[in-house]
Amino acid sequence: MSATSLIGGHVFVAGGLATGGLKYMADIGAEMIQVFVTNPRGWALPEGKPDQDAKLAESGVPTFVHASYLVNFGSPNEETLAHSVAVIRHTLRRAATLRAKGVVVHTGSAVTQSHDDALRQVREHLLPLLDEIPDDGPDLLLEPMAGQGAMLCATVEDLEPYLASLDWHPRAGVCLDTCHAFAAGHDLAAAGGAARTLDTLHRIAPGRLKLVHANDSKDLCGSKKDRHENIGAGHIGAQAFAELLHHRAAAGVPFCIETPGKADKHREDVALLKKLRDG
Repeated sequence: MSATSLIGGHVFVAGGLATGGLKYMADIGAEMIQVFVTNPRGWALPEGKPDQDAKLAESGVPTFVHASYLVNFGSPNEETLAHSVAVIRHTLRRAATLRAKGVVVHTGSAVTQSHDDALRQVREHLLPLLDEIPDDGPDLLLEPMAGQGAMLCATVEDLEPYLASLDWHPRAGVCLDTCHAFAAGHDLAAAGGAARTLDTLHRIAPGRLKLVHANDSKDLCGSKKDRHENIGAGHIGAQAFAELLHHRAAAGVPFCIETPGKADKHREDVALLKKLRDG
C-alpha cells in the first residue's frame, strides 16, 4: 500500500453494493470505501448479489467491510455469542469475495461477567476465526469503543491485553476510531495529543493499524459518548486530523469518515481531510 493515506468514507449502497457504493464514492470524491454486507443491527446472513460482488471486486477500489454492531464476543449470552461467530465467519467470507482489505469488528463488552472471563471467551471463539482467514483474505480489524459500560477495549492501552488474548495473531489488526478514542480519554485536541496517541499505539501494536475511522466528536474528551461530528466541527478539531495524517504510524493507512449527513456534508469532510493530508 502507498505511504499516502487514502481518504474515503462509509458509503450508501442503494441500487446495489457496487452500483450504489461506487456511485456514492465518486459523488463525495472518496479514494476508498467501507460498506456493510449484512444488516448492521441484525443477525441475518444475506448472500448478496454475485454480479454486484464481482463488480466491486473487479473495480480495484480499496474496500473495507464493517461487521454488524450486534457482534459481541464478550457477551455471557450464549445466543449472542453463537450469532457473533456466525456473523463474523459470514462477513469474512463475503469480504474475501469482494477482495476487501479488512473486516472491522467492535471489540465488545463483558456485560455482566468479569473482564477476565470475557477475554477468555474472546480467545476461545475469535481465535479460530482468525485461523480460518486464507492467505489472500481480509484482516480482522479490532475497533476499540468509547468506554461506556463494561467495554473490553476503549483506550489504546486496552488493546495490549486484548491482542494478547488472541496470541498476537498476525491477522488481527486495529481500526482506530478518533471519536471513540477521544471519548475514552485520549485528548487528540491537546497540543501533541494526536501524536502521543499514535505513539502509544505504535509501541503496543507496531504495524497493526490498518484503518482510521475519521470522526470528530460532539462531546468533550473523556465523555464516553459515541456521537460523531463532521470533521473540524466538533471538539477534536481539524488540526488533530492533520497531526494524525502526518504521523509515521498512519503512513499509508486509509482514513474513512463515518460522519453525520449525506453527500454534501461527506464531500466537505473528504475534501478537508485531503487538504490536511496534502498541505
